Amino acid sequence: MGLISRRSAVAGLGASALAFVGTSRSRAAGNYGPGVTDTEIKLGTTAPYSGPASGYGVYGQAQTAYFQMINDNGGINGRKVNLISLDNAFSPPKAVEQTRKLVESEEVFAIAGFLGTATNAAVQKYLNAKKVPNLFLTSGAERFNDPKEFPWIVPFYPIYVAQGAALGAFILNQGRMQRLRFSM
Repeated sequence: MGLISRRSAVAGLGASALAFVGTSRSRAAGNYGPGVTDTEIKLGTTAPYSGPASGYGVYGQAQTAYFQMINDNGGINGRKVNLISLDNAFSPPKAVEQTRKLVESEEVFAIAGFLGTATNAAVQKYLNAKKVPNLFLTSGAERFNDPKEFPWIVPFYPIYVAQGAALGAFILNQGRMQRLRFSM
């Protein structure tokens, strides 16, 4: 039950962050902070388009397609989402370099859907120090589930230990159900 509540809370946090930006129209133009204007929400991410995990580059392509669909349907409260997706070659140093570019040069509002434990670990302290939200990072490593130390991180997955426990419980339950069917 805790996993469902956590997942709902995580989804709610991310949606709330984007909705807050989208509904803040009463603010004076240009007073939204980095990456947000009256017409645009600028998000950044990196993905392994090259390197040893380049097969997972499709993840970045799917994100780009998703936000294009959002934009084709009017955006978020009239704002278009500009997702800037850069290649990190699934290399932690490259992930740091590209993330710094997104934050310091592109001035994104948030990092969204960043894939991988090693690459996320490499940028974790940097993003937190810069107070840049890292929304829906895709790793189940426990280190990303620490809201006291890293309040700017909103993980997408439950931690790997919780995933393993849920899978183990499911397998045990299925085994019991099989035995029950055979005994009837």
